[in-house]
Amino acid sequence: MAPRKNKEQDIPAKKKNNNAYIAGAGTIIDQDVTETLKSNFMPYAMSIIVSRAIPEIDGFKPSHRKLLYTMYNMGLINGSTIKSANIVGRTMQLNPHGDAAIYETMVRLSEGYEALLHPFVASKGSFGKAYSRDMAYAASRYTEAKLAPISAELFADIDKDTVDFVDNYDATMKEPVLFPVTFPTVLVNSNMGIAAGMASSICSFNLKEVCETTIEYIKDNDINVADTLIAPDFPIGGELLYDRSEMERIYETGRGSFKVRGIYNFDKKNNCIDITEIPPTTTSEAIIEKVVELVKAKKVTEINDIRDETDLNGLKITIDLKRGTDAEKLMKKLYRLTPLQDSFACNFNILIAGSPKVMGVKEIISEWVAFRTECVRRKVYYSLSKAKDRLHLLKGLQKILLDIDKAIKIVRETAEEKEVVPNLMIGFGIDEIQAEYVAEIKLRHLNREYILKRLDDIERLEKEIEDMENILKSKSRVQKIIVGELSEVIKKYGKERRTKIVSSSEALSTETEEKEVDNSPVTVFFTHDGYFKKITPQSLRMSSEQKCKEGDFVTQTVETTNAAELLFFTSKHQVYKTTAEEFAETKASALGEYIPAKLDFDEGEVPIYMTVVDKYTGYMLFVYENGRISKVSLSAYETKTNRKKLIKAYCEKYPIFTPIYIKEETEIMLRSTNGRVLLVNSANVPAKGVKDNGGINVMTQKRGQKIEAAEIYVKGTIENENRLRTRTLPAAGNKPLGSSQDEMVLD
Repeated sequence: MAPRKNKEQDIPAKKKNNNAYIAGAGTIIDQDVTETLKSNFMPYAMSIIVSRAIPEIDGFKPSHRKLLYTMYNMGLINGSTIKSANIVGRTMQLNPHGDAAIYETMVRLSEGYEALLHPFVASKGSFGKAYSRDMAYAASRYTEAKLAPISAELFADIDKDTVDFVDNYDATMKEPVLFPVTFPTVLVNSNMGIAAGMASSICSFNLKEVCETTIEYIKDNDINVADTLIAPDFPIGGELLYDRSEMERIYETGRGSFKVRGIYNFDKKNNCIDITEIPPTTTSEAIIEKVVELVKAKKVTEINDIRDETDLNGLKITIDLKRGTDAEKLMKKLYRLTPLQDSFACNFNILIAGSPKVMGVKEIISEWVAFRTECVRRKVYYSLSKAKDRLHLLKGLQKILLDIDKAIKIVRETAEEKEVVPNLMIGFGIDEIQAEYVAEIKLRHLNREYILKRLDDIERLEKEIEDMENILKSKSRVQKIIVGELSEVIKKYGKERRTKIVSSSEALSTETEEKEVDNSPVTVFFTHDGYFKKITPQSLRMSSEQKCKEGDFVTQTVETTNAAELLFFTSKHQVYKTTAEEFAETKASALGEYIPAKLDFDEGEVPIYMTVVDKYTGYMLFVYENGRISKVSLSAYETKTNRKKLIKAYCEKYPIFTPIYIKEETEIMLRSTNGRVLLVNSANVPAKGVKDNGGINVMTQKRGQKIEAAEIYVKGTIENENRLRTRTLPAAGNKPLGSSQDEMVLD
């Protein structure tokens, strides 16, 4: 087999000299990955951030701006709608990303889609719905559109040099860098975008509240925004769970979240719930799917059927209830378990001078006021320049009109046309521009009426120029113009809030709603070595013999429910709290779950006692080896928050023998290592409010003696039990009958 030639040898000499051949092409070189990312990925990432995903201070992304400006140029601010396909095709002169992306942009901006509080596109046909995942929009050839009336506020005086223009992608047209919007659209309509390494999520606010807040800010920069800008407002409505402090934090930092929930009506006659408004972050299909999932998992058992009854009247999800169902209670459960209540995460990230910046509401308003101030000043300066140019022409005309016969004579006696303007300049002492204007006046205008009107125009223009110059010098007059524009926007387009605000107390009651759990009966077992089992009655009937590790044994068996709380007291004077629901059901043949691992005990910490709690009633008795007993009300371990661990659960001064839970006052039997027994009523031990109190001395112990048994006494289990009782404490106790010593020990 012939040896393979080098690739470079295979290339003909003629091709090597051709421009198509690149020297070193295909050569692998070593390059630092950070340098590769910097040179290859960073330009792409910056393009996404600056030119695609993040909105600017006028409230628009480039794709929005290109579409709306094309529609403006097509004259769609007035008149009837035209086919969407026509608009999409024309927009491709500015937006080279294809018709599908352009049409999707139009859909989101349309009235029919219902994604914006104030849509900029008036639509005709099927444009889908923001609240439905499956309700698709029709193709562009079937729908029609035009600009909505409020879009006039986007293009106010755009032809008066209020904003900069740049070339489009092929330098055949000009397009605006920003829109000279007359109100803060960036806050009025929601806007979301995901860029490379950052994102933007701006919720919508009521137009009237935004404009009023901006007016108040212009008057006083130290305002509290939350006083006038109450809360976000969404086109689909819903209820916003209002927390003033959290809302102020969002307004201050531009980050945070709040909860929005759906609105429902209970139809008592048909025993069903009609959901007519949902959060802006979800869809009707997602809610229905989640409810069906919960019903199948038997976590929700009150529902017979759920269906989507959305029609031309709007959104409607109907839930048929089983007889006797509490509708309000069910809705609280659905709020907790489904997207019917959801959080809206705010991230007010906006491009300012080409750089992304996360800002609070007041800073956004400040930036918008600065932007609008510049637009107004540019408009006034443009009008001033035009007025000065016009005045300059009329001044020249004024000189001519002083001796019109002379002007006519100059024109008649000039031999060549090109000499008319220079001769007029010489004859009346005017410049070329003025002379050109005079030379172009029609013969029919050389009458008294025309002359007088032009002279009146001079006086009017002089007053206008003086006024515009004063505006440019006065910050307050520019602000007054902006305030006037905002007031006019409120008058034309202001609407009442759609999203209702739920008071903070009502919101708190919803958030702190107790979690419903399955309260079916179970039996729990706790072993000496710290293993725990939860077994159903059915499993116990099949096998009741409990399997334990070698040397381990069951110390506590309690019949309770799945909803019970469990308190595990430990060797390090702490108590860990959990619920029976947190443990999986098991069988008698299993070892169970190891509590220190399950509840994340401290190193070297072991459980010594389990208390099963249905209600925080009764007492905890702590029996110490030296014969002391402390008594603590169980309510001392109840917490309003979900704290999992409480420190100083009992006294640290004395070695603990065992805790004992009692539901009511009862007798406790204590036995010492000296063989003596004492029966003491728990009522004789005073309860104290401090968990780690030292208690009282109950059974006296001599040197080397300690408690070796402590338990709740069952009456009648010891013969002549009265011998073991005492009237005063402490006491040494007595030996039961039949022991080597049977004399009574005196107190």
